[in-house]
Amino acid sequence: MTLAEAGVESAAVDALHLAAHLRGEDVSATRRLMVLGGVEAPDGYADLVAERASRVPLQHLTGRAYFRGLELEVGPGVFVPRPETELLVDLAVRSLAGREAPVVVDLATGSGAIALSVKEEWPAAMVYAVELTDLAHAWAVRNRDRLGLDVTIERGDARHAYPELVGSVDVVTCNPPYIPDDQVPVDPEVRDHDPREALYGGGANGLALPLAMAARAAVLLRDEGTLVMEHADTQGDALPRALAGTGDWDKVVDHVDLLGRPRCVVATRHRVRGRDESERRA
Repeated sequence: MTLAEAGVESAAVDALHLAAHLRGEDVSATRRLMVLGGVEAPDGYADLVAERASRVPLQHLTGRAYFRGLELEVGPGVFVPRPETELLVDLAVRSLAGREAPVVVDLATGSGAIALSVKEEWPAAMVYAVELTDLAHAWAVRNRDRLGLDVTIERGDARHAYPELVGSVDVVTCNPPYIPDDQVPVDPEVRDHDPREALYGGGANGLALPLAMAARAAVLLRDEGTLVMEHADTQGDALPRALAGTGDWDKVVDHVDLLGRPRCVVATRHRVRGRDESERRA
């Protein structure tokens, strides 16, 4: 079965990436050879194509995902970073303007894509990240060490992360699980291979975990600090409205991705804290 027959939308591109991976060269070099003709398929190519046709993610087969110029290692047990999440990094970096040695915390970091990108693009930032699962945490640490970026990555629950940073963080980034519990993804690459912990946000609207992580962000952020959170394109009204209703946030603004779909909310921590610090820690 060909990749197109298997329903892989990017069949030609994926076939090219698999060939380049096996040849140990970049995609442009493989493409040039294919245009010239006379290139034999590398050993193991048919087996990789068959795996891709069974809807194993391309990134699992190559072991690589590309995100804002970074080459990340990914595989089973970690959420594969998506291009639309690059908007979140754009908004986060924009929020750092004018801040000297800002403190950034990335909640539910997964592969580390967001935290590592922020550090790469804003070297003066002190970046911290947290990930719940052992496997994903290991992938994030592996990416950090291979890229040589000075990011602190802890394993733990984002809802209780970094008590030592309470009230001192400038920007919190978060791409939380946000799929409603009863909306199983159609794409097999997502449904069968992305870890459940990275997909389902809890509740009928999928906002239980996003709101819990936003509550932790409110505790971590200094007054007038910034939360940047990704959400499903169907949550562009519900999440900003829910955040505004907590009383923790000012200037709650939603942003669309390159396809014009609601994708990221940016909110400013209320200047006057409305709860006693000990209450908020609880």
